[in-house]
Amino acid sequence: MLKIIIIAAGGALGAVMRYGLSGMAYRLGGTSFPWGTLAVNLLGSLLIGILWAITQRFSLGPQLKAFLLIGLLGAFTTFSTFSLENMNLIKEGEIIVAVTNILLSVVLGLVLAYSGFLSTKYILRLLNPWL
Repeated sequence: MLKIIIIAAGGALGAVMRYGLSGMAYRLGGTSFPWGTLAVNLLGSLLIGILWAITQRFSLGPQLKAFLLIGLLGAFTTFSTFSLENMNLIKEGEIIVAVTNILLSVVLGLVLAYSGFLSTKYILRLLNPWL
């Protein structure tokens, strides 16, 4: 039961963070492209890479991992919204916009996840004398 509460708390925080960042991205970039979902998913990819590297170096414990990885990032990233937005773009005949969004999301998401992982591992190695 405690694990469910921990995941729910992380999920609540992640959902509020997604709402804030997505809204800001749409205010800055407009609504002709799914900027909010793209921003959330790319930042989530970077963060999962960073957390992946941290969990390899430090023992975070099962509760903290569940809070961060399942709750926070699970609610923060938006694959279902990504799918719906692309289906709507295709239905509206915006094939190039949909394909652009799919390619940017998938390719940059993978690049950011791996970059977050590698850069965090590097930073942790540099900080090794103090950790």
